[in-house]
Amino acid sequence: ADLTGSNNTKAVSMSPVTANDYSGKYIYYGVREHGMSACMNAMALHGGFVPYGGTFLVFSDYCRGAIRLSALMGQRVIYVMSHDSIGLGEDGPTHQPVEHLASLRAIPNLDVYRPADATETAECWQACLETTDSPSMMVLSRQGLPSIRTRYTEENLCAKGGYVLSDAHGDRQLTLIASGSEVEVALNAQSVLAQSGVHVAVVSMPCLDVFNRQSDAYKQSVLGTAPRMVIEAGIEQGWGRILGENGIFVGMNSFGASAPAGELFAKFGITADNVVQQAKTLV
Repeated sequence: ADLTGSNNTKAVSMSPVTANDYSGKYIYYGVREHGMSACMNAMALHGGFVPYGGTFLVFSDYCRGAIRLSALMGQRVIYVMSHDSIGLGEDGPTHQPVEHLASLRAIPNLDVYRPADATETAECWQACLETTDSPSMMVLSRQGLPSIRTRYTEENLCAKGGYVLSDAHGDRQLTLIASGSEVEVALNAQSVLAQSGVHVAVVSMPCLDVFNRQSDAYKQSVLGTAPRMVIEAGIEQGWGRILGENGIFVGMNSFGASAPAGELFAKFGITADNVVQQAKTLV
């Protein structure tokens, strides 16, 4: 696990802090998730640093108390959690988070970001740094992901929590909503459905917390009035207000298993083929 950024605009060395040298910018915590998070709270309260630290998402359980205190105190702490789904693969269900996104999103005053590619990651990181009165969490995949945002935009599209990544070519008949690594699944399903004449929009939802705080007009402009599907490699809890009464959730309803990531996504139906089949029941 690790530490910190500062307000110094000069080149910053990532040498560690040691007992004999306090000038470093990196702290080796070891396997001490709670200790890491508690120390970051103290650094934020002291001032002078924007502390950030990282571990696997499943181990957020060990630092939940400190994360909750970050939110309760409104401290500018950034948590970077990796290995965010069954995509972890062969380490098996003990290391594969399925309920963690929902439980962390349930903590008041904590913004949980799950970007889909490098561009979204940069935008989400900017949003985390610009948030000064609450903690933020970056949730990142283990598996390599393609670049889905290849055109420059002046606006930080992730700053509102969700946005239309790929609009429908024609009157929208279906809205696919996804976060993180599953945005690629949604885009692939959109392409297949287009070949059948089904007009689908894909919404990337890197931060459900931030999106829910937007105006009704903005949320309506993104979600539209067509039937909705959510694709996320976690449990459904928390997506109800987005899905509505007749929406379909494609994700997890059990623990994972030990196998390569691709096999697991196929086993649990988090694939473009399954999304297409489910989508045809809505359209």
